[in-house]
Amino acid sequence: MKYAEMAVTVSTLNQYIKNKIDKDEYLNNILVKGEISNFKNHYTGHMYFTLKDENSLIKCIMFKSYVQKLNFLPKDGMKVFLFGGVSVFERDGVYQIYVKAMEEDGVGDLYAKYQEMKNRLEQQGLFDEQHKMPIPMFPKVIGVLTSQTGSVIRDIINVSTRRNPNVVIRLLPVPVQGEGAAEKIAEGIEIMNRKKLADVLILARGGGSLEDLWPFNEEMVAHSIYHSEIPIISAVGHETDFTIADFVADLRAPTPSAAAELAVPDSYEVKQKILGYQNRLRMSLIKKVQIMKLRYEKSMSSFVFKEPTRRMQENYIRIDNLVKRLENAMQIKQEKEKTTYTKLVAKLDAYSPLKTLARGYSITQKEGKVIKSKTQLKVGEIVDIRFTDGKIQAKIQ
Repeated sequence: MKYAEMAVTVSTLNQYIKNKIDKDEYLNNILVKGEISNFKNHYTGHMYFTLKDENSLIKCIMFKSYVQKLNFLPKDGMKVFLFGGVSVFERDGVYQIYVKAMEEDGVGDLYAKYQEMKNRLEQQGLFDEQHKMPIPMFPKVIGVLTSQTGSVIRDIINVSTRRNPNVVIRLLPVPVQGEGAAEKIAEGIEIMNRKKLADVLILARGGGSLEDLWPFNEEMVAHSIYHSEIPIISAVGHETDFTIADFVADLRAPTPSAAAELAVPDSYEVKQKILGYQNRLRMSLIKKVQIMKLRYEKSMSSFVFKEPTRRMQENYIRIDNLVKRLENAMQIKQEKEKTTYTKLVAKLDAYSPLKTLARGYSITQKEGKVIKSKTQLKVGEIVDIRFTDGKIQAKIQ
């Protein structure tokens, strides 16, 4: 009974601790730096995550009203500065930071460098679409440049072998972050090309901060990708991460697993497509045979095959009719022309000078020209006088 009067409840204890912490001015306005992990962007708009360093961690929450003021999306592995206050969540007896503002740690200069390099390489034409190569439809060997440890290579192998167990995965281990990683990545791309070790390359690593992904933003890596004769799929970071390698590569995949799906055709889907094509071909052939059969039956039922001479007989009759029409037309034409000829002969005869001579007239000519006036003649000239029965010469007196 004595202990019951002295004891406090858990709620009272948590409330007491909360009041103590809330009265501490240092804890109410504190600036903390660390790395984000276990990040969850809740559907309500609140963000829940853990802030950690090499030795410790602390839970954090950022309510929607403060989240709306952020100019970036936090994610696991990102190093940040937090401003807020420490308090206790009474129900769970857990103290956590209630974040009011957040800024990426050192991202300003690094991001500016990223943008400057991106703009410069874009102007040089390294991002041009016409330079990008198509990914082979049925590659036999998939080259992978990534760390030999971790989930990335396991995911690629699992997805690739599930989609097509006959495909060969050729891993060339390279460091994917830290000093010297860019040189190793560029060297790996050069080796794969020089020795022709793959039909398509996957350049992959998991998510991380801008600093962690920086080797894939180096200019030497960009030029190695650009000059690669083997098509390259870039699968660096998460879906929201974009590196220079993504823009230069022939194809970007949101994740390493997605890169494996893009590079390796699903053998089951290929088989189904082939079966579909076979069925379509078979149905087309069946339909074609049916159509040809109907055409054959229709042709055989035609009177051409039943009475093969009938068409010739009809043509003979048609020719006879045409010949008769032609003969009639020629006869009519001949009679018409004969009538016209008779009229012209009669007219010509009527106007003939011989007729005039027969009536007692004559024609006087000098040197073949008809004399129409006495002024055309001189005394002593010889002229020809034509009569109906001949001509004579005469001298002008």
